[in-house]
Amino acid sequence: MAFSAPVAEQMFVLKHITGIDTLAGHNRFADATPDMVQAIVEGIGEFAAAEFAPLNRIGDTEGARLVDGRVVMPEGFVAAYKAYVDNGWGSINAPADFGGQGLPFSLATVALDSLGAANMAFALCPILSVGAIEAINHHGSDAQKATFLPKLSTGEWTGTMNLTEPQAGSDVGALRATATPRGDGTYQIKGTKIYISFGDHDMAENIVHLVLARTPDAPAGTKGISLFLVPKYQVESDGTFGKPNDIKVVSIEHKMGINASPTCVLAFGEEGDCVGELIGPEFGGMRAMFTMMNNARLNVGLQGVQVAEGATQKAIRFASERVQSAKAGGASRDPVAIIEHPDVRRMLLRMKAGTQAIRALLYYASGFVDRAALGETGAREMVDLLTPLAKTYGTDMGSEIASLGIQVHGGMGFIEETGAAQYYRDIRIAAIYEGTNGIQAADLVGRKLGMEGGDVVRRHLEAISADAGDQTALKTLAGACADITEWMLQRSVDDRLAGSYAYTTMMAVATSGRLMLKQLRAAEAELAGDINNAFLKAKIVTCRYYLEVMVPEAMALHGTAMAGADLLYTLDAEGLAA
Repeated sequence: MAFSAPVAEQMFVLKHITGIDTLAGHNRFADATPDMVQAIVEGIGEFAAAEFAPLNRIGDTEGARLVDGRVVMPEGFVAAYKAYVDNGWGSINAPADFGGQGLPFSLATVALDSLGAANMAFALCPILSVGAIEAINHHGSDAQKATFLPKLSTGEWTGTMNLTEPQAGSDVGALRATATPRGDGTYQIKGTKIYISFGDHDMAENIVHLVLARTPDAPAGTKGISLFLVPKYQVESDGTFGKPNDIKVVSIEHKMGINASPTCVLAFGEEGDCVGELIGPEFGGMRAMFTMMNNARLNVGLQGVQVAEGATQKAIRFASERVQSAKAGGASRDPVAIIEHPDVRRMLLRMKAGTQAIRALLYYASGFVDRAALGETGAREMVDLLTPLAKTYGTDMGSEIASLGIQVHGGMGFIEETGAAQYYRDIRIAAIYEGTNGIQAADLVGRKLGMEGGDVVRRHLEAISADAGDQTALKTLAGACADITEWMLQRSVDDRLAGSYAYTTMMAVATSGRLMLKQLRAAEAELAGDINNAFLKAKIVTCRYYLEVMVPEAMALHGTAMAGADLLYTLDAEGLAA
């Protein structure tokens, strides 16, 4: 049995959590009719299963290769990507003015959900293009939009983000790449960038690099950073290709996972002929960068959902087929499929419940992205609050579920041929890139906690508590988060940061718990009129498991969140190494 997109689950969450029908009530998203939404969700699921899923194992074992200075993708990837472009799957949320469909971001989220569950490494390429489109659309000139957005929107060209340098990891302000005016409005780009996902490949006609660099005499730190558009092939005013830009692929990384995603070291301007255009104002690079990164962080959180879905499907199949030992509490001593053993049931139900919880969280956040685009009051603040929760909890839970998938397989899970280990190897990077999860937690307590003097967080927690009803564990967790919120607002930076990860997890679980409770109530209501619906019966059980088992677990983090920083610094660096 091959991968199958969870269409019924996706449609249920779109309806009850994203509120897709409400979004379609606005003129901007009027084309997102029920029939259109159903067709997209079903269509992308079928496409992902037919085109992306068969390449998942090939991509892992063969990987991208550097041949004569250019990256060559594994067998089948070029044809599958062409089919992706030809079928218009990359254009769902792209601007309608430049060839996109202009449909909700939340629908594009569903598309990436299915594509990435089928093949996470492959689906990383479209994620990066989304960031490039966002940056150019919000900060580019009319000429830049007209030249680059139509091809990026269709996927004929792909985009990258070039932030990291060898001496500057998460500290973007330490970058040294330079951009020197050439006297004609363009800039000479020079510098080295590392960890550039899909920095080169052979699937698209052109690759549009967005590069952070410093102009001459720029201020130190982040204030002196600007953003530049640097295509692989220079583009003439009539849209035709000029000469190749002076961009060298120095190497591609040998990684733990996502082997079909070429992670490149790129050298710009070694021959003194790398031409770039400024995007937005000089020194406006950080603002433009965050335009790229905000939605990208949500899409990385979505990678947790993708891998969790794939790992769960594989684990359930294996547990249904693997016969071993009699059931301890059964009357017969005949061996049974391991899915009948209590601890395997525990793992599988936890995998299903966790996957559905983070899917709800990511789809919920995507709905607020659309509402922010519509200018709804408070929507942008909710996107800001939910982003670190979704990125951190989505990737953490995705990693846990992938690990559980290996455990369900037992010894076979540790053997590469089964494919169970690939999910864990692939997802492990997601907690690291687009801002490590520790940085996300720091962002929550450093920037998002103080929005409107703390009132954005307070209102969110009050809403969770009000919705909890007779769900005592959820109400208790929301109350604990509220207590920690007030404590953190009064504490030093170090104390907040020391408890930030625990607090982020608690906030994410409380938010996800509210969304699972909402689904539980919706499923119970719908089941009353369709008593034989297997999906609804399963939904009720997974929601109950999350609320009754996984939500209470988060309370164990209460003390950690409020422990403060003193104990962390009782030992100096030498003492820690003793």
